[in-house]
Amino acid sequence: MDFFCSAIGRRLARYLSAPVKVNGIAPATRPEILLAHLKPGDVLLVEGHSRISSAIRYLTQSTWSHAALYVDNYAPKRMHAFVEADIVEGVRVAGIDEYAGLNTRICRPVGISERDIGRVCEFAVARIGQQYDLRNIIDLARYLLPTPPVPQRFRRHMLSLGSGSPTRAICSTLIALAFQSIGYPILPSVYQEDAGIPGCDASFNEILRVRHHSLFVPRDFDISPYFAIVKPAVEERFDYTRLLWEKNRADLTAPGYPTGRAPYCRGPQGPFHDLAGMQGGDQGAGHVAMV
Repeated sequence: MDFFCSAIGRRLARYLSAPVKVNGIAPATRPEILLAHLKPGDVLLVEGHSRISSAIRYLTQSTWSHAALYVDNYAPKRMHAFVEADIVEGVRVAGIDEYAGLNTRICRPVGISERDIGRVCEFAVARIGQQYDLRNIIDLARYLLPTPPVPQRFRRHMLSLGSGSPTRAICSTLIALAFQSIGYPILPSVYQEDAGIPGCDASFNEILRVRHHSLFVPRDFDISPYFAIVKPAVEERFDYTRLLWEKNRADLTAPGYPTGRAPYCRGPQGPFHDLAGMQGGDQGAGHVAMV
């Protein structure tokens, strides 16, 4: 019976993880630029394009359906590595190419020490190879309906139902466990407790309560007050006055086009070169083309 359920589970998992056509809401960041702004301990949120991604986006009411932890060289014999939970392969090491062409967001824990960053990364790396229990067909079948008729207040809890191994059920729970292992907050519950100061009835302490890791979803890292959002497009010398808009494309071939605003091109010295500099123009000026 276990063999029969596992066989069905594997086929169901492959079906759910197969890519489908999705119209992203934002342009993708090129992998080389993304890597230039990532640091170990960063959480990369991804707008996935699989069948299961559609269900997760609906259940969490969010753009983000997947999360991966950037561990860089903490992974054995790898550089620029991520640790993620995949429904078919389990907890695995992934490279930047896995997210090429997808809308992403970098979430960075604030004020965390290098020692604790190492502990978070090592926690995730130590769980590489864990597998999702594919015998639990019901747990997988819940994702067959991309928009299940579930009241909004129950949708988050629907993600934690099933196999009893939530670390493998959804990627964000593995990352939540890693940060909880060092006491770093993501989205804890907060309640007030009387501070017990005589003569000061208005004094109170805010007490944080740890939320169960199975209830975390990718968007929690986005809205957490303890994670900063890093946007590579803004960090990459962003200047809105030098953007190349479609309606102005004819300017590139117009007589008298300023050499200092020539577009960049790909070349061996980096992702882009200033054509103006290559042609003897203004070395200090460049055109940042959003492509």
